[in-house]
Amino acid sequence: MGIRVAAAGDVHADASRRVDLQAAFTGLRGKADIVLLAGDLTTHGRPEEAQVLAEASQLAGLPVFSVLGNHDWHSDHAAEVSAVMQEAGVTVLDRSWATCDVDGTQVGIVGTKGFVGGFPGSHLPDFGEPLLRQVYAETGRDAAAIHEGLRATEDCDFRIVLLHYSPTLMTLQGERPEISVLLGSDRLAHPIADHVPDLVLHGHAHAGRFEGTIGTVPVFNVALPMKREFWVFDLSADRPRAPEYALVG
Repeated sequence: MGIRVAAAGDVHADASRRVDLQAAFTGLRGKADIVLLAGDLTTHGRPEEAQVLAEASQLAGLPVFSVLGNHDWHSDHAAEVSAVMQEAGVTVLDRSWATCDVDGTQVGIVGTKGFVGGFPGSHLPDFGEPLLRQVYAETGRDAAAIHEGLRATEDCDFRIVLLHYSPTLMTLQGERPEISVLLGSDRLAHPIADHVPDLVLHGHAHAGRFEGTIGTVPVFNVALPMKREFWVFDLSADRPRAPEYALVG
């Protein structure tokens, strides 16, 4: 028993990327079972940019799941961006979860954007000005959503956590250390460590490292430059074996 998961982050769709995106999704036919998009679907968060990606996503002929990223919120049209994607059949997860049947194998996808907050040595505190405490609380809501989603999908054959922001400092190696507080938070890692899903995918860290772990859980930063390819991960029922992966396009 196994599944093939195609993943990409930080697509940054706009009209200039139409041909590349069409080629990337078309190249997945017969090579994956589901597609996961780790946020920053658009360049500036405009619905017309989302439309480019929405149309391309249909070319794979596969179930597609996504979360939003910070770029998708930039123009204050995140709801419209989500609506465009959902009208094309993409399941947009926002502190929520969904299941997908792949030839009798149940896959649970827990998705949320995540947020900032930092890592050991750079944590934002739950202290001080109300605005700062609101930031802390926002990340806490994302962590709680991961916990609830993983608890709700515990009976699935495979469970995947899909984020935009990073839950581990390991995949931020290569980024400037002083900006790590803006690239994610290890508070997002706590429910992952507790529930031990099969795979965690995130984006946002363009200069980061591809592979990391949270305990025994494999974490992959799929924000690394995408042209006409997706990363495809082979998940096996043999849980001790790390997922195999390849660029497919």
